[in-house]
Amino acid sequence: MNIKHFVDEWFERWVTGDIDKLPISPGFKHTSPFGTIDGRDAYLKLVEENRDKFLGYRFERHDGIYEKNRACVRYTAIQGDFVLDVSEWFYSDGEAIDEIIAHYHIGDIREERQLD
Repeated sequence: MNIKHFVDEWFERWVTGDIDKLPISPGFKHTSPFGTIDGRDAYLKLVEENRDKFLGYRFERHDGIYEKNRACVRYTAIQGDFVLDVSEWFYSDGEAIDEIIAHYHIGDIREERQLD
């Protein structure tokens, strides 16, 4: 399978809530501003324990760059009145998604870091 197929399936599974069918490998690794989760089982357990925070989104994809074994997708995730702009790198060995590195803003800028 090609990386675009896996990325499309990734988003579809999130929309339908079929998280147990996410196209991720047993050694899957997910890195975000919150840290890194190692392993498919650990990732799915975290999602299951926090369904209200992970499920029920719709996605507006804005850009996608697809190469042989990696892709970068920029999208907006929307859940009710919560909106999150995200850029994610997806990596695959051709069998499943092996790794995702997600970039997004997780909070307010500290006062000392704000621009005048």
